[in-house]
Amino acid sequence: MRAARLITMVLLLQSRPGMTGAELARRLEVSERTVARDVLALSEAGVPVYADRGRTGGYRLVGGYRTRLTGLGRTEAEALFLSGVPSALREMGLADAASAARLKVSAALLPELRDAAAGAAQRFHLDAPAWFHEAEPPALLPAIAHALWHNRRLTTRYQRGNTEAERELEPYGLVLKAGVWYLAARVADGDGEGAGGGPGAGGTGAPGSGPAAGAVRVADGGGEGTGTGSGQGGTGAGSGAAAGAARVADGSAEGTGAGPGAGVSGRREFRVYRVDRFTAVASGEERFQRSEAFDLPAFWEERAVEFARSILRDRVEVRLTPDGARQLPYVTDQLAAREALAAAGDPDEQGRITVTLPVETVDVAYSQLLGLGPEAEVLAPAALRERFARAAREMAARYGAR
Repeated sequence: MRAARLITMVLLLQSRPGMTGAELARRLEVSERTVARDVLALSEAGVPVYADRGRTGGYRLVGGYRTRLTGLGRTEAEALFLSGVPSALREMGLADAASAARLKVSAALLPELRDAAAGAAQRFHLDAPAWFHEAEPPALLPAIAHALWHNRRLTTRYQRGNTEAERELEPYGLVLKAGVWYLAARVADGDGEGAGGGPGAGGTGAPGSGPAAGAVRVADGGGEGTGTGSGQGGTGAGSGAAAGAARVADGSAEGTGAGPGAGVSGRREFRVYRVDRFTAVASGEERFQRSEAFDLPAFWEERAVEFARSILRDRVEVRLTPDGARQLPYVTDQLAAREALAAAGDPDEQGRITVTLPVETVDVAYSQLLGLGPEAEVLAPAALRERFARAAREMAARYGAR
């Protein structure tokens, strides 16, 4: 611990003209007396550090001195590429590694460039969580991140509704989406149906020579849709498109689709898990061979689109005023709203258009469309229209309307 602290002190002093004892103590999280002892130890080891006394004094290195201890370790180099998301680094337990990497880079820069890092940090900042969302970092995230960095298998327990499922997983990637952490992993224990092994990958192949239905399985949900895919099945025979299932955990419905790509056996399926639903994780010394074909950004983009479409399993018919049409993407799913507006027919004599809008459930549609007030008129289903009519009567009575 002391050796690491001494190296950090040298890098700090090398990256700036000088620092007071109080500043060093704060950065190193030690007392000023410990700083004084460390400076003495560095001097005895041949590092030309000296102290300026007085009100403007502090510790400095003799001009021109450069340490060669600026080589980045693997963890530091990997953390450096994540340094634009400081909250994510803290939650994964990589804040110290990123700090050390930034110090080394700063120390290696020419003096006139050492303010570049601070200048960039003051001009650009990424705030990942959504507004009004105070997400607690998952307690098991650092352990999962450690296994991920070192390609170690995880033995896990995962909360699914009122039950817990035990899985042996090969962690492939972590995604932070609107303040919520997700793990992309490959199931190592060979349970369940076939699933996509990457972007557009088919799972268990079905015999045939033409397009076959593809399904995207969203775990813990209900409802089912249909679709077509063009990915080659992993274990089935056939010369054309084959059925493929890609499991996405923690959704609320089953959707559809499979894209082009080589299939993976049902015993090697990829899934997505919410990290905060893991109740226990443990990693041993066993490492797994990571597939070089796995592309995390592409995998997540495809699964996110599939998930977003899969949960929109109901339809409502709505007549909108021009203002209602403009506001629709802000109260419901933006992609669904834009597609519904694009497919709408010509406006009627009052300038209103009728759209068929995909929604998650009728209850969700009620809470969303209620925000449009008189700019929207629900036409179907009949039960939802009656619910809006009842709400309108109650509001009229409450506000004393005649």
